Amino acid sequence: MKLCLASGNAHKAQEFQQLADAGALRGVLRIATAREACGAMPNVVEDTGTFTGNARKKARALHEKLRTFEPLPELWSAVAERSGDTAFGDSQNPSARESAAADPLPPRSIKRAGAWWIMSDDSGLCVDALDGAPGVESAYYAGPQADGAANLAKLVRVMRDVPGENRAAHFVCVLVLISPDGKEHIFEARCDGRLARAPRGGGGFGYDPLFIPDGFDQTFSELGEPEKNALSHRARAWKQAETFLKNLKS
Repeated sequence: MKLCLASGNAHKAQEFQQLADAGALRGVLRIATAREACGAMPNVVEDTGTFTGNARKKARALHEKLRTFEPLPELWSAVAERSGDTAFGDSQNPSARESAAADPLPPRSIKRAGAWWIMSDDSGLCVDALDGAPGVESAYYAGPQADGAANLAKLVRVMRDVPGENRAAHFVCVLVLISPDGKEHIFEARCDGRLARAPRGGGGFGYDPLFIPDGFDQTFSELGEPEKNALSHRARAWKQAETFLKNLKS
């Protein structure tokens, strides 16, 4: 099964592939980036004001582009061969995945050779003391040209004087799946927690160094990928999507 993530965020693609490899779709699902599939993610203005609306808009844009553009079917086997693994989408060979992420093959436009599932993720951090901000603007919290470090720094600054009992927050993730025939399937989940006083840990990305999930004393960045992937908003939404896709295969 081929699934293309409607995002330019390489970290998200890697995280979703790790989730797939650890679950019921291990070895049968290869998650490609938009760059691998068709050269680049179409430019989308995320202006709907909702996680669902933004996710749907991105998924639809990529679906339309892929209707007339697909990579050669040899894409994944060539990536695997380059890393010494001939199994299509072999999730047990980390070097194959790392090679694909670090050195994706240039896409080539040919007559359609197969059908893509499209998946779009829109997610963000909602802080109670900020009336839900940064929310749908999480990726642009410090401005339209800001990066993750700038967004994180702004949140630390804004929350500097907020006491611990008022630092509740939650992550939200909405996944929109579009089947090859254009049907939409929507999955939503959240992860509740609180904000640390200062960023901690070197793992993860975005607001991970500041977010402490309920029941833990460590931030997402400190927990590490395996533990984070067991409880994050993205993992919970993916679990719903995974169950749906698994049922299609049975």
